[in-house]
Order: sequence, then structure tokens, then C-alpha cells
Amino acid sequence: MAMVKTSLALIFAFFFFCYASTTVSSQQDAFLKCLSASIPSQLVFTPSSASFTPLLKFSIRNPKFFSPSTVRPVVIVTPTNASHVQATVLCGRQSGLRIRVRSGGHDYEGLSYRAVRSEPFAVLDMSLLRSVRVDAQSATAWVDSGAQLGELYYAIGKASNLLGFPAGLCPTVGVGGHFSGGGFGMLLRKYGMAIDNVIDAVLVDAKGRLLNKNTMGSDVFWAIRGGGGESFGVVVSWQVRLVPVPPKVTVFNVPVTASQGAVDVVTRWQQVAPSLPEDLFIRVVVQQQTASFQSLFLGTCDALVPVMSSRFPELRFSRSDCREMTWIQSVPYIYLGSGSTVEDLLNRSNTASVLSTGNKATSDYVRQAIPRATWASIFSQLAQPNAGLMILDPYGGQIAAVPEAATPYPHRAGVLYNIQYMNFWSVATSDGAVQTKWIRDFYAFMAPHVSANPREAYFNYRDLDLGVNVVVGNVSSYQAGMVWGQKYFKGNYQRLAMAKAQIDPDDYFRNEQSVPPFAMSK
Repeated sequence: MAMVKTSLALIFAFFFFCYASTTVSSQQDAFLKCLSASIPSQLVFTPSSASFTPLLKFSIRNPKFFSPSTVRPVVIVTPTNASHVQATVLCGRQSGLRIRVRSGGHDYEGLSYRAVRSEPFAVLDMSLLRSVRVDAQSATAWVDSGAQLGELYYAIGKASNLLGFPAGLCPTVGVGGHFSGGGFGMLLRKYGMAIDNVIDAVLVDAKGRLLNKNTMGSDVFWAIRGGGGESFGVVVSWQVRLVPVPPKVTVFNVPVTASQGAVDVVTRWQQVAPSLPEDLFIRVVVQQQTASFQSLFLGTCDALVPVMSSRFPELRFSRSDCREMTWIQSVPYIYLGSGSTVEDLLNRSNTASVLSTGNKATSDYVRQAIPRATWASIFSQLAQPNAGLMILDPYGGQIAAVPEAATPYPHRAGVLYNIQYMNFWSVATSDGAVQTKWIRDFYAFMAPHVSANPREAYFNYRDLDLGVNVVVGNVSSYQAGMVWGQKYFKGNYQRLAMAKAQIDPDDYFRNEQSVPPFAMSK
């Protein structure tokens, strides 16, 4: 009898596998046939294409998601205009194949090009849609979602040395994902988030319609600016307001070791950095036993020295630490190092270190200064083998002046600073289990010292440890999504879900942490 049951189970499993495989194949075939009427074949890639794997791999920024067990797309489409995006969405709906959208490939959980659940999907790779059109006279620009931040910055610098844009540091980050999740960098205290400076957008919705700010409606336009654009459709391009920068800015990087009093200086930094003049931004990278204080000041060294002397003497900053340059020169200098050039911002390639280094990250927000004794313990833990690092970005200024409900990004007034935790390992020699455990243990250790109810997190530092969607009746559950959604969006989560119900009630655009539709999941 047992043998009969085993045989039946094997037959059922074999039948199910064959049925599932046939279903995937038929969906893929129907999708490809539909696409052939609207998109040139050289823009569509299947796993049998010689270019499929190199294309998939090109924008993978975390190689732990390029393993044999990774759930990969069955098709990659590389649109060159908005009509190709529309056709991909319509064909996806028609064939029952879901779409994930990749602009730069920096999603910390790889959800723009891989799935956690074993379900067929196509990737809409936006890398050929990367035009940047700067109008220096009106101080605005249109930028496509496939452009990288470095390309946007480069185009602004070419148009004017008196204009900039407040977004992230890493030049290979894709505009589409970065903007739709919030986007902050060295100008956040002066000019706020990237989303605070978005004035229009072009969106393809689940019906394949091409919509702008007016036709998508105020709720959806609000939602895509910080609520994760991939939940609501495909943002093809963004119009942004550029911001004024002076002819010369000053940057510095002052490292302080534990033996030089780093614990005391970081403890003091917590109170100083969020209350400095808005023109001065000082972040801290804490790794092993060194805290590196990295700064951008919108002014000259002569103007900076007295501010530092009076407001932050504990850093022992001196004139010799100053480096004056244009704003556009500061962008590669801060992130890529002193030997970099403005032209390096156009390098879209993965470096050898990126391709060989896996990582795990998560985030926190601090609303009350952490005591010195705790910082001493933190430095001890960072000295452990296989320990990661912390990046501290100060708030205050303009980012705090925007009301929590003005955009989906709610981490505003009252936040002293954001923390990003990150750990790395060589994928050639390790599976990252030890380093990932360190991140999770350290995150648990930090719980008493950071925001609570909810414990806030930054959507662009996506972490599936915070929770994943549960699909009920082919729609993501609103209740299950609250577990992670309130951490990222606080009280804005419900309004995001209501916007989702307006634009995509059937939940076509979904992943493991996409906003569920409120109306379908109450």
C-alpha cells in the first residue's frame, strides 16, 4: 500500500511539473507572439538567445542573485521608446505573464530581475531608455528611468556649473528605482529628497495607457514619488526641478580612529550634524575601528572653517582638510575617490569588485541620540571578524521641513539621522551566511536605540526580512503588507494602497514587497 501511495505521489508530482512547464511555455509563446507585432525582434531576448545571460548579468549589482537557484525571467525586453513599454504591458496582461522593471539593477533584494517565488515573469530592462534633456534656462530636466544618476549629473554639469540635483551618491544607480523610492544624497539638508523635486512624470499603467501628472491623477502622482513606482505601473520618464549650487563647493573626508576618540566624536556628531546650517552636510561611515566624516559644503573653505571651529570643534577639522571644486566635480570625488573624473560618471559597467562581492543591507532611523556607552559597544561589535559597516546620514533642514504626508516618504521632522547597515563577502569563497547573520544580530542589538512603533526603514534599502506579501485570490493582501509597509511608509501605507486600487486594482504589477490594492484586500 505504501508503495502504491509513493508511486501515485511521484506520478502526481511529475504530472504537475509537466503541466506547470507547459503553462510557462505557452505563456512565453503567447507573449512573444504578441510582442512580435509591436517590438523589433532584436529588442527581445529569451534564455535561448546568446545575449540573454550577458544582458541579465550586466545590471546585477549583487551577484548572490545570480546563482543556479535564482528564479530568473523567461523573457527580457529592452524598449527604446514608450510605445514598446505599452506593448510589453499589454502583451503581458494578455498572455498572463507578469513584468518586473529594471532601471539600474541596484534593488537590494534583486526584485527588479529575480523572483523569490517560482513564477514566470518577464523583465522590462529600461537601459536603452536613458535620455536626459536639460533646460538650463528654466532649471528643469526630463530624464528617462533607464538613465543612471551619473548620466543625469553629467548632463546637468554640461549645461551649467550653477545647477545641481539632490539625489544619491552612487553614479550607477538607475533613476527609475531611485526616484520612485525617495532618493537622498549630500544635498538632502539643503534641498530635500529627489522626489521633493519631481514636477511631472510619464507612466504606463496596467491598461497600457500613457499618462502624465494630470491624467494619472493626483493620488497616483503622489504615490509614485516615494511609494515605489513598480507597484503602480512603469514610469518611463521624470521631469525634475534643478537646484542652484555655487561656483565652488568644499568637500572633506576626515577619518577618526577609536584610539583618537571616534566614540566621543560620533556621539557628539549626533547632536551637531542635524542642526548645522543647511549648506553643510556631514555624513559618517563607521567601519571596523574608524569613523570617516565625509562632507559637502555649498561654499568656500574660507566660509567653512569658522563654522566647523565654532559648531564642531571635536572633529579637529583644519583648513588643510578642505578640497574646493565645482559641484559636478564633487560628485565623483566623494563616491569614486580623489583620482576620479567627471567623465567617470558615464561608466555604466559593473566593476570586477561588484561582480565578485555579495552583500546584505538594512536600515534604521534614529530620533533620540544614542548614548556614548552604546556607541562604545557598537565600535566593539564592528571590530569583530566578518563585521559590516554603518553609514549615518544626518537629517534636519529641508528634508525635515516637508510634512510626512506630502509624499509617501514619511521619515521627516524629528529624525536625527538615517542608518544603513551593510555587510559584504566574496561569492567565490562564501555563501554570505556568516555576514548575513551579523547584520541580523546587529539589527536586533540596535532595536532599543532606534525608532519604534513602527521601527522605520527606508524603502530604497529594501529588506525582505521586514516582511513579504501574501497573495490571496491572486491579489496581494493589504493586511499582510502592513507588516513591512508601515515600516517603510508609516501612516502613508493606506493611502498608497488606495492609489494602487485606483490604477491597478487587479494587482498586475506586483512583487514580494509591492503595495497591495486596498479596495481588493480589506
